[in-house]
Amino acid sequence: MAGLEGIEQPRGHGRATAARWSPTVEDEHAVKALELFGNPTEAEVPLPSRPESAATARRLAQVVVLRQWGLTAKMTEDAVLLVSELVGNAVRHTGARVFGLRMRRRRGWIRIEVRDPSRGLPCLMPVQEMDVSGRGLFLVDKLADRWGVDLLPRGKTTWFEMRVADR
Repeated sequence: MAGLEGIEQPRGHGRATAARWSPTVEDEHAVKALELFGNPTEAEVPLPSRPESAATARRLAQVVVLRQWGLTAKMTEDAVLLVSELVGNAVRHTGARVFGLRMRRRRGWIRIEVRDPSRGLPCLMPVQEMDVSGRGLFLVDKLADRWGVDLLPRGKTTWFEMRVADR
């Protein structure tokens, strides 16, 4: 990692500290998040605008996309990544105390929305190979079928949609 050469990194108790997320692994934390915060398919779930809320949003997306909607592990992994990017932008760039997460499914599509009280529009920036930040909307643009921003009287909703195969 740039700037960390020669600095010993913290180690977990005999385990990798940053294991790759896998939607196929049973995640009791995801079910617990659904119980604690509510179901984002039924109503917007308010989350505190703190970095640790990204993990909560990822868990909610995981349990909805994989278990509730029964979509593929790949679709779940992509949706979880994009939720994390939208939440990260809301936390870092809006100055909000709270943001909202909403998830919808209609025939052939899923839509995930993050609402915040800022009317500042996100920018899709060019990304260079060695960039260490600023890739969030680039990933959304590449992995989602559609994405956009809806301005509201007090804030905005940033959203993405992905095509799904209906059974």
